Parts: sequence; structure tokens; C-alpha cells
Amino acid sequence: MILRRAFILPIRLYQLIVSPFVPANTCKFHPSCSEYAALAIEKHGVLRGLPRAGWRLLRCNPWSYGGVDFP
Repeated sequence: MILRRAFILPIRLYQLIVSPFVPANTCKFHPSCSEYAALAIEKHGVLRGLPRAGWRLLRCNPWSYGGVDFP
């Protein structure tokens, strides 16, 4: 539980500090990649959640269709 929070904290800080400066409607996916990463770590733990978050980031590219995708 503490390890999960330690990995989610930088994501939440990114969402508070950096994300407001990103133009709206730039995400192809719902939820956004940062929210997906936090949800994946909460749901699956650090060892399974981080690879899922990494795979999601790799899928976020100009050739992706995007869409709704929950961990």
C-alpha cells in the first residue's frame, strides 16, 4: 500500500503542476495516460501496473485511434 502510494504521488504531482498547461482535448484516450497509470498501479500493484502504464504510453502515438480504455 505504501509502495503504491509512493509510485502514484509523482503522477498526481504531474497532474497538478504540468497537466494544466497542456492544451485541452489533446489526449486520444479516456482516461488520460497519467490517470490510467495511477488507476493501473492502484488496481494491479506496482509490478503489474507499471508495465500496463508503459504499454499505454507506447500506444499513445499519431497512428493510434485512441478511445476508452480502462486498466
